[in-house]
Amino acid sequence: MRSLLFTGASGFVGSNILSFLNSKYIVDTLGISDSSTYCVDLIKKIPIFGKKYDIILHAAGKAHSIPKSARERQSFYDVNYLGTKNLCTGLERNGLPCSFIFISTVAVYGCESGEYITEDHPLNAKTPYGRSKIQAEKFLSEWCGRNDVFLTILRPSLLAGKNPTGNLATMINGIATGKYVGIANGDARKSIAMAEDIGRLIPYCENKSGIFNLCDDHHPSFKELEEFISKQLHKSLPIRVPMCFAKCLAKFGDLFGFATINTHKLSKMTQPLTFSNERIKKTLNFVPTNVLKNYSICLNW
Repeated sequence: MRSLLFTGASGFVGSNILSFLNSKYIVDTLGISDSSTYCVDLIKKIPIFGKKYDIILHAAGKAHSIPKSARERQSFYDVNYLGTKNLCTGLERNGLPCSFIFISTVAVYGCESGEYITEDHPLNAKTPYGRSKIQAEKFLSEWCGRNDVFLTILRPSLLAGKNPTGNLATMINGIATGKYVGIANGDARKSIAMAEDIGRLIPYCENKSGIFNLCDDHHPSFKELEEFISKQLHKSLPIRVPMCFAKCLAKFGDLFGFATINTHKLSKMTQPLTFSNERIKKTLNFVPTNVLKNYSICLNW
């Protein structure tokens, strides 16, 4: 079996794919958890490895938080960019891999809306999260090119899986507790992918280079997601409010600094944002999982 080093295995992605990877590879992990093979904070230290690895799966990173200070903004660059550089320095000292697989994000495009955005779209991210991922992508492109390492960059959309994070977690928790409302017709569509597909993709990515969006073929509307989640949780459908009322709530949220509802969040909930997965299907012959047919929501509270 080929050897694989998995960074960030104790996070959301790891919890959804580690068991699959263990069935396919000899897996070692790197992270800040004591359960990691290498317990290393990549911001502060260059890791020292005990062996050379065939494949690196680099999923460690910082996401799903809104920075409120210069220090918090800088932390995105420290984790996502500097951490990546330190990882590569450690690999240089202990043996280069054949393949490096980097988990990036569709946030690098910097799009608030759009339909079927491809991998050729300009990287216009303005957030520290998106910009730090762009820096890491550029560094890895140069580093892998210089060292003859195959580089696969995966840019997942919204991820569904066990213990979801970000906007999907907010929607699930809101519906579960009766604190969620639908906006207008709820017809804005969003791309979504199963987190487990990242694990399934690794054998397809070995010894291949390329940049790939990852999402389902079906891009559900907010209303579809609301109905799907409500059915899974055996909850009533959330009430719907007209757009004019939602705009008033959003302005109220802007005025008083509410994180749950403001003009920016309302815009994201009412505009389509979808991504093309044609390249990953055609180039890697990969078939994404249908999320709404396969995702089982499990609440851990």
